[in-house]
Amino acid sequence: MNDLTLLARRLDPDPFYREPIAQGADGVPGPESVALFDQGGYDLSPLEKRYAAANRRHFSAHRTHRHAIRATWLASPPAKNEGAVLNHALLFERKGFTGEALEQLQRWARVNPLLYKLVKLRPKWGLDFSMDYTDRDGNVFEILHFEYDAFVCEEIQERVDRYSRLFMSLDWDERAKCVLARREEWIDLDFEAQSAWKCDYFGIERERFKMVAWAR
Repeated sequence: MNDLTLLARRLDPDPFYREPIAQGADGVPGPESVALFDQGGYDLSPLEKRYAAANRRHFSAHRTHRHAIRATWLASPPAKNEGAVLNHALLFERKGFTGEALEQLQRWARVNPLLYKLVKLRPKWGLDFSMDYTDRDGNVFEILHFEYDAFVCEEIQERVDRYSRLFMSLDWDERAKCVLARREEWIDLDFEAQSAWKCDYFGIERERFKMVAWAR
C-alpha cells in the first residue's frame, strides 16, 4: 500500500540573504545571537532568524524549540497508526550571505568574531525521509531513514525528483514485511550500519548529511 501525498518538490535555488537588518539600540549583536550554533544542520541561530525575516524567507518550528527553513515534502494520513507510517519527509535549506547583508556581518565580526560563523556560512540544501513500521504484535522499526545534503541546489533537486517518484511508487507495507523477515541481518547493527543496510536493500545511494557548512 502507498498512501503518500506529494506536497512540495521545488527547492529555492537562491543561496543568499542580501538585505541587512536594522542595527537597533543594542549595536553589534552579542554572543547570544549565535548561541548553540548548528554547524552541520539547518537549525537557525537567533541572528539568522532576523536575517530570514528581513529577507522575507519563512521559517518554522522544527522539533518545537528549533527553527529552520523547511517544507513538508511528503505526507501520509495523520490518523494512521499501524503498518507503514510516515514519520517525516522534509526539505531543508540554509542561506549564506552576500551584498549588504554580508558587508554588515563583516563589520560586526571585527567587533564580535563569533559572527564569522555567519560570514563563513555556505548555503546548503537537504532532504530527510523517515518511514516507520509498527504492528499489533509489538514490532516497531524504521523501514528506511534517508537524509542527503549538498552545497549545490541542483544536486538535491535532482534527488527530490528521483526519490519522489520512487517513494510514491513503493508498497511500503509489503516492503516492511520483507525488511522484518530479514531483521537478523540488521537488528543488532548501529545507526550508520543499519542505514547502509537499508539503503542497499532499497537499491539507493547511501546517506550523506551533517556536512559542516563553514567555508575554508
